[in-house]
Amino acid sequence: MLTFVGYNLQFAMTFEELNLNSPLQNALNDLGFATPTPIQEKAFPIVMSGKDLLGIAQTGTGKTLAYLLPALRQWQFSKNRFPQILVIVPTRELVAQVEEEVQKLSKYMTVKTVGVFGGANINTQMQEIMQGVDVLVATPGRLLDIALKDTLLLKHIKKLIIDEVDETLALGFRYQLTTVLDLLPVKKQTLMFSATISPEVEKLIQDFFITPVKIEAARTGTPLEKIEQLGYNVPNFNTKINLLTHLIDTDVSFQKVIIFTATKALADELGERLEKDYPANVGVIHSNKSQNNRFATVQEFNDGKIKILVATDLVARGIDIAEVTHVINFDTPEVPESYMHRVGRTGRADKNGTAITFTTLAEEPLREAIELYMEKEITILEIPQEVEISEILTESEKPKVDMPLVLVKAPSRENVGPAFHEKSEKNKKVNVRKDWDKIKQEKYGKPIRKGGEKKKKRG
Repeated sequence: MLTFVGYNLQFAMTFEELNLNSPLQNALNDLGFATPTPIQEKAFPIVMSGKDLLGIAQTGTGKTLAYLLPALRQWQFSKNRFPQILVIVPTRELVAQVEEEVQKLSKYMTVKTVGVFGGANINTQMQEIMQGVDVLVATPGRLLDIALKDTLLLKHIKKLIIDEVDETLALGFRYQLTTVLDLLPVKKQTLMFSATISPEVEKLIQDFFITPVKIEAARTGTPLEKIEQLGYNVPNFNTKINLLTHLIDTDVSFQKVIIFTATKALADELGERLEKDYPANVGVIHSNKSQNNRFATVQEFNDGKIKILVATDLVARGIDIAEVTHVINFDTPEVPESYMHRVGRTGRADKNGTAITFTTLAEEPLREAIELYMEKEITILEIPQEVEISEILTESEKPKVDMPLVLVKAPSRENVGPAFHEKSEKNKKVNVRKDWDKIKQEKYGKPIRKGGEKKKKRG
């Protein structure tokens, strides 16, 4: 098993007590940040010490600033145009958000930040890098593509940060990630943040970390204190729709709602149904949507132009939106960790939040697994009497009828004749070579030759 070095530290209570420089402190003041979160308090002195770090932190605990603040504090201006700080994240949405956070924190610094991800023009991204970059934020696949084109030199990297490493590995980026790690210099500081420690994550730590310090913002699996967790036992899809619209219509606190579904098809179907009740107030994002569409939809939701956002688990970690009042699990997640990532979209910063889970009879074992994982029960409420309990089932909900297999007895093979039959009359014809000269003699009285009569020989 992997062991970690730990610290017994008394942490600062305000950002002003940390060893920040004036540009960073001024940027934090502009953002209105005064008190660091637990993960930020714990990470700062360890990163400043130069040790490798493994941070276990749930979504919404402030881990982005936990690695960006000390990394930018130790950044030094260089005339070299290649990056000193590399941040690797699993999704394009996270690239955009981390890049935005760097820009906010470096408002009073001369730090150049570039974000690269798949689905965008790689030539444009390479041109940006060639113009110079200090902090590079990238997804593993696109980062490897650019690095292998010799446009990007990674030998100047001083700090490597891998955020959401468990999700990165879960999405199948292990090869790209390990290949990039092999291209990096040996002498560097590595910071890794993850919500869970899977066997794959442990293997990555053993291969690429040097005596890392492990810190934990909250015990893995524990729900955030500021999130009220509620649930309803709902019989079917259409009743879920009825309950959802009832809650949104009757509770004025539903101001900014994210609804998670299990599949992209269900997200589209649910979005279409809700659009009828709340026209121009519903957005849908999943991996089949274009990059521009996803960014624009999230921005509209973040700006308050739309009230309801329907999303799949793939983007559960890729959106960072403030003041989400409610998270609705339209389907009970199959994996407890997915539940934690979903509900972590609300109850962020100093705000309280509510997470509501709809559970059918078939999904009850999934909810029990989540409760066991959290060591906390979800409060189950009765469906309001005003909500219509639909009896209409979707095709997937209709019971499957097992048709009995009827075996047909093969006919008896007794007195069966040869495996052929009598030819038809037309097939009895036999090809015979015909004497055409004879036939023409009989028909025309003389043979007819092609090309007319033969010319007489000259005497």
